[in-house]
Amino acid sequence: MFTLRTPKKQITAPALRAEIRVRGAEILRSEGMHAGKKFLQHGDVSVYEHCINVAFLSLYLAHRFRLSVDRQSLVRGALLHDYFLYDWHEDDPSHRLHGFHHARRALENACRDFPLNKREKDIIAKHMFPLNLRPPRYKESALVCAADKCCALLETFGVEKLRALTKVRP
Repeated sequence: MFTLRTPKKQITAPALRAEIRVRGAEILRSEGMHAGKKFLQHGDVSVYEHCINVAFLSLYLAHRFRLSVDRQSLVRGALLHDYFLYDWHEDDPSHRLHGFHHARRALENACRDFPLNKREKDIIAKHMFPLNLRPPRYKESALVCAADKCCALLETFGVEKLRALTKVRP
């Protein structure tokens, strides 16, 4: 029978928020990231909030399952995974099939605005698997992919708990 071991050291929400602020400082201060505050992602959650939620849940999952990951790349990739910088709800032909194409656009924008390592690039490029056919290559990419799906559900159907838990200020 398969059982999960509980982490010996408990992690707190404030500790996760602080880690996001430290590891993602450059990104959280950027104009592009702040532009995400005016674009809605799921329900009434902004792209900015969604990316922070995904970073938070990714870190939590890494801790919960005792995964040895590059936490710097995990946070940076999670914050930039939806760095597409447009309102996909607008009636614009370039926004058609957003779910299939925005990962590529986010990667292009992120590469333009930040120095990225191979893990960060993979996180951004592969976060929409299976809509994008190439699977995640790294543990960090798989974590962000899973956290993105979970956050999308929570943001669409139960955002208030998530919002209170993950509130991060740059």
